[in-house]
Amino acid sequence: MEKETMGTVISVIKQWWLKVNRKPARVHAMDGAAFPHTIKVKYTIDGKDYICRKWIGAGNKVLTREQRLKLSIVKISHRKQELNSNQ
Repeated sequence: MEKETMGTVISVIKQWWLKVNRKPARVHAMDGAAFPHTIKVKYTIDGKDYICRKWIGAGNKVLTREQRLKLSIVKISHRKQELNSNQ
């Protein structure tokens, strides 16, 4: 069973501890560095609010706080749900 809903990004956290160097040669420590992000998304299904975390890899588009997302939720069991975002 798959449901679609709208979610809101409630936090965006840069993962400073995991730096990805995108250039083969560096001039200084932050030259060409990219960082992954973790976002929290709040969404509602059947009147119940949920909050999930999603990992955004380094180099991908970074979402902003309060941004709205269209979400596709696939129910795996009564306790777990898989979140797929369609940006």
